[in-house]
Amino acid sequence: MSLTLTEVEHIAHLARLELTAEEKERFRQQLSEILDYARRLQNLDTAGIPPTASVLPPRSVLRPDETAPGLSQEDLLRNAPQAENGQFRVPPVLE
Repeated sequence: MSLTLTEVEHIAHLARLELTAEEKERFRQQLSEILDYARRLQNLDTAGIPPTASVLPPRSVLRPDETAPGLSQEDLLRNAPQAENGQFRVPPVLE
C-alpha cells in the first residue's frame, strides 16, 4: 500500500510535526514499506499456532513466597523514636 503525500501530511499534522518536502517523501516511502510488511504478516496462515503472550518458555523470576519468622515487638520498638503502650508513637497530623 503506497501512501500519498497528502496522507503523510495529514499524519504529520496529527503528530504536530513540521516536515520538509524531502522528509515527507522519505517518510512516505518508509511508512508505505511498513504497511506493506504488515499486510504480508496478515496473509500468513496461523491457524495451527496456538495464541501466546510470549515465545519464551514461562518462568518466574521471583522467589517462592515462603513464611519466615519476623522480629519481636520489643526488637521493632527498640529503634523507634517514640513508643507508647507497645506501639509506635507519631506526632498528630490533624489538630
